[in-house]
Amino acid sequence: MFGCLVAGRLVQTDAQQVASDKFVFNLPDYENVNHVVVFMLGTVPFPAGMGGAVYFSFPDSTGAPVWQLLGFITNEKPSAIFKISGLKGGVGGEHPFGMMAMPQAGMSVAQVGVSVETLDQLSQQTPVSSATVSSVDSFTQFTQKMLDSLYNFSSSFAVSQAQMTPNPTEMFIPASSILRWYENFQRRMAQNPNFWKT
Repeated sequence: MFGCLVAGRLVQTDAQQVASDKFVFNLPDYENVNHVVVFMLGTVPFPAGMGGAVYFSFPDSTGAPVWQLLGFITNEKPSAIFKISGLKGGVGGEHPFGMMAMPQAGMSVAQVGVSVETLDQLSQQTPVSSATVSSVDSFTQFTQKMLDSLYNFSSSFAVSQAQMTPNPTEMFIPASSILRWYENFQRRMAQNPNFWKT
């Protein structure tokens, strides 16, 4: 039903079913993992009104698991990427996995768990903020905001040709040319955010 992917490794589809509604992946050598992707295989959808809460568990010094909520997957959002490199071991919260033992004490193995829960329950839970991966980098966000600001600012001065008063010292630029530049720049940013470097 679920898969787990770490860059540079084979896809894991061998989730252990630890309860009727709970699944766990072992994640060896987790110290060298920055991000993890959890996804539905597409073979079995969630029942209507259900989704999956995705948790991550560090092995702590006592061997007791410490679970942290990363986020959610649903039929409408069947995959998600989570940043685990910034999570702090030993800091956890409420979780549905009980006191499951870690795979083997002393080994560098973490776990990713999926708990099938109602969409209402999922909407009331707050994931660890540092696990969220932005789909847009800050430079791209800045550029988009800058484009919007320039277009909105210049459009606020728009007048029709009939409203124009002749002024030989002032130069006018057609609003259509700014709109064309705006659309071209957006298209080029979408294709390659670093196009401006060449």
